Amino acid sequence: MHVEQLRDFCIAKKGVTEHFPFDEVTLVFKVMNKMFALSSLDKWEKGEESINLKCDPEKAIVLREEFEGINPGWHMNKRLWNTVTINNADVSDDLLRKLINHSYDLVVKGLTKKAQKELENL
Repeated sequence: MHVEQLRDFCIAKKGVTEHFPFDEVTLVFKVMNKMFALSSLDKWEKGEESINLKCDPEKAIVLREEFEGINPGWHMNKRLWNTVTINNADVSDDLLRKLINHSYDLVVKGLTKKAQKELENL
């Protein structure tokens, strides 16, 4: 998956915006102003494509044991975030899309009822 495809997939989700809150190279995707994915564009340029995604803690452990390309979140709460190496032999584009959806859904589930209602009405 290329960075443009990743961006298109994330930004197409309901209520998603993109930001560079930390620096000029860390692309962050938020749903209703809550982060669900981030990726360093510098790493993409170096051929080290990866993305940090929120994950259910129990599922995170299982994924890390099963896939070489899924590791504890780099510079993140390692219990709640995974770093997923993109274009890794054992992380297919289909799996990556499922993990992005899982991250998005977790964040939406954690929104206030008011924010969830606003999201539904977008």
